Amino acid sequence: MIYRSANDWLKAPQKRILFFGMSGLGKTFLSNILRDQGDWFHYSIDYRIGTRYMGEYIADNAKREAMKVPFLRELLMSDSIHISSNITFENLTPVSSYLGKPGDPAKGGLPYEEYTRRQEQFRQAEIKALMDTTYFIERAEALYGYPHFICDTGGSICEWVDPEDPNDPILKTLANNTLLVWLKGDEAHTDELIRRFDRAPKPMSYQAAFLDRVWTEYLTLFKMTPEQVDPDEFIRWTYAQALAHRQPRYEAMARNWGITLTMEEVATVKSAEDFGMLIAKSLEHS
Repeated sequence: MIYRSANDWLKAPQKRILFFGMSGLGKTFLSNILRDQGDWFHYSIDYRIGTRYMGEYIADNAKREAMKVPFLRELLMSDSIHISSNITFENLTPVSSYLGKPGDPAKGGLPYEEYTRRQEQFRQAEIKALMDTTYFIERAEALYGYPHFICDTGGSICEWVDPEDPNDPILKTLANNTLLVWLKGDEAHTDELIRRFDRAPKPMSYQAAFLDRVWTEYLTLFKMTPEQVDPDEFIRWTYAQALAHRQPRYEAMARNWGITLTMEEVATVKSAEDFGMLIAKSLEHS
């Protein structure tokens, strides 16, 4: 770790943090508190994916749908209208909408081959965005004068790394430049995430081997063909398994590469000073 003690952290003129973990645990909450102090640069991996690495895919997909409508097709062909996504830190819907869900096309589902193709596009995009962290650390200071840096990652970071490998290229790069901080939930939080997802299922990114396994299991268990699968029902069925799949990977990332903060600890943070002391406390006990 780049800060090996509480003293190292407290005396560091440049503090660099990377948050990881499941959604709803405070990554954006903490990032906003620090950013509002005025001297922290907030680098959102999901925003970088949507604007830099998947922007054309998303826009072209929207244009493809628009071209099916004769009125819009005529306007697009004459360059009379422009279609683009409106991605912000708070609204990353265009990315998840592009990822889509597999299953019955009459219910908005994608053929499984197309679905997995988009999953692979996202995997490559997220890895590139993660590896851009060093560039943005340098850019934030050189261009804007920010001494401190937050990398706010998506929940799928754990899918693309091997936390038990001391030479994992992604984790090694990130740990050499930031302090990796796992925001850890409990069983109650996991249950609430599942309830929330059940009410409003949304596309996610999964490790290819995991996705192939659950897709095959679903088709076998419910005796369905791919075209018969209800897209929302499939991703609901998959979600709890995905959380269970990710939890030990997060734990290994924290154990081998960083530190852990609990939900209760995160809830006590009201300022950058609170956050700084919480990190120092965690480093003392790591």
